[in-house]
Amino acid sequence: MDDLFKTLRISSAGMRAQGTRLRVISENIANAGSLPQAPGDMPYRRKVVTFKNELDRDIGLKTVRAGKIVPDKSDFTKSFNPNHPAADADGYLLVPNVNPLLEMMDMREAQRSYDANLNVIKNTKSMLKNTIEILR
Repeated sequence: MDDLFKTLRISSAGMRAQGTRLRVISENIANAGSLPQAPGDMPYRRKVVTFKNELDRDIGLKTVRAGKIVPDKSDFTKSFNPNHPAADADGYLLVPNVNPLLEMMDMREAQRSYDANLNVIKNTKSMLKNTIEILR
C-alpha cells in the first residue's frame, strides 16, 4: 500500500511541475507580440522553467519540482518597422524572442507529461480501490 501512496505523491509532483511549465508557456505566447513602447526599451523576453529533484521526506524519495523561472538569453530579432515609435534610427524594431511554433511544441510536450502523470494517478487510484474490495 505504501508504494501506491508514494506513486500518487510522485505523480502529483510531476503534475505540479508541468502545470508551472504550462503557465509560463502561456505567458510567453500571450506576450509574443509585446513590443517596446519607446526607443531603447526592450521587448518581452521569453521565460523558461528549470526543473530540479527534491527529496520528499514523507515518502523518502526524490520528486521533480519546478525550479527557477529564468529568462531565455537568446537574441531578439529585428523587424523593419520605421513608423513604430520604438524603432531605431535605421527603422528596425526589436521584437520578442518568442517563437510561437516552439511554444506550441513545448506546450504539447508539457501537456502530454501532465496527462501521463494524471493517468498514473487514475490507475493507482483504481488499484487502491481494487485492493480495498479484495480486503473486504
